[in-house]
Amino acid sequence: MQELIDRLKALGLSDEQALKSIEVMKDFAKEKFPFFAGAINKVFEKYSPKEDDFMP
Repeated sequence: MQELIDRLKALGLSDEQALKSIEVMKDFAKEKFPFFAGAINKVFEKYSPKEDDFMP
């Protein structure tokens, strides 16, 4: 997930904008593929930075 965040930031997005963009992508994928919503959530949860991570 950090690689995706870094790529978005390289385009000029802030940390907050990059994270919001990923949230939009996740929601879009769940909307278009509702049968895979559970799997999509698991992928994004697995690779998302955790609240208590020192270095995401």
